[in-house]
Amino acid sequence: MSRIIYDYTKEVLERVSFNPELFIKELKKAIKNLLPYEIDHLRKWLLFFTNEKPELKEYLSVIE
Repeated sequence: MSRIIYDYTKEVLERVSFNPELFIKELKKAIKNLLPYEIDHLRKWLLFFTNEKPELKEYLSVIE
């Protein structure tokens, strides 16, 4: 069940990545809902994902 939430979180973050305000809002929600090891996976995925969207890199500090 937990993997479903993780995958859904990634989908939501991809969809709202056009708007930095929505992105940070959803990222904060994700941190509250995911397990610690899932947050680690999400951090790694975000590093890869934000390579193509440098305007979002500054928001990664929320997850660190």
